[in-house]
Amino acid sequence: MRAPSTEAELAESAWRPLAERHAARVRAWTDPHLERRSRNQRHPVEDFLWEYYSYSPKALRSWHPGWGVVLRGDVAGFTAVRGFWVDGDRAFVDPALAGRRAEQLRWIRGLLAATESRPARLGCFGLHEWAMVYCSRPDQLRHTQLPLRLGPDGTDAVVESHRITCTHYDAYRFFTPAAVELNTRRPTLADRVDNEQPGCLHAQMDVYKWAHKLAPFTSADLIADCFALAREIRVLDMRASPYDLTGWGYPPVAIETAAGKSEYIQAQRDFGDRANALRRRLITVCDAVLEPATSS
Repeated sequence: MRAPSTEAELAESAWRPLAERHAARVRAWTDPHLERRSRNQRHPVEDFLWEYYSYSPKALRSWHPGWGVVLRGDVAGFTAVRGFWVDGDRAFVDPALAGRRAEQLRWIRGLLAATESRPARLGCFGLHEWAMVYCSRPDQLRHTQLPLRLGPDGTDAVVESHRITCTHYDAYRFFTPAAVELNTRRPTLADRVDNEQPGCLHAQMDVYKWAHKLAPFTSADLIADCFALAREIRVLDMRASPYDLTGWGYPPVAIETAAGKSEYIQAQRDFGDRANALRRRLITVCDAVLEPATSS
């Protein structure tokens, strides 16, 4: 098969150290998760990205350079990388994938661009997690191993004393029936592109989802960068939640207080800027892949 037009060709002496560096970076995330899983133990913060998103530890560990790069040398191992073509001593993303996945690429690009273009809404204070337990019995909680920091009545009081403005469908769909009616919006899967905005913590974490769904066009390093940010965001998401995680080493962000709200907004704004930078990198990947697919 003929390789695509390339911006880079890497000899094994160049790409092998990159692959080894990536593997060492990712092992810091995958190894603790796999060790816990072998003991049937769950971590309320660290395991979320593995359970909620569909990318496996093995896939995250797998290094690949992304679209437009031809690897040279002992490339037999890349036969195991989905979407890669190995031709003798060369390995590269199958050029035919660009046409076959053009519709998916356009949709993801449209969502990323629409989200990045909007001003960040910073007044939600992470109340989506509170709305997921509003008026729930203890056995109905999403994290039954964690106590509620303010207890059931105190948790419900926080929800009732705030305006719930969740824009993210995948968070909203987990609201309790009583909380659904309190949300000022009714986000659906169909109108995701119209609703998502860069201040939303779940939309920020989802940058990782779009990065791995764009594989193998996205490089393993870019996917890892998105995972790293999502991991930081999930910490804030749970620290600002109604759960008490002090026993796990996470002090609360008490969003029911003025100080907690200020802390949350500051972190929310910073994460939004960083997520937008990653969105722009992913848009660049989409454009690079779609250009030849569109012209062919």
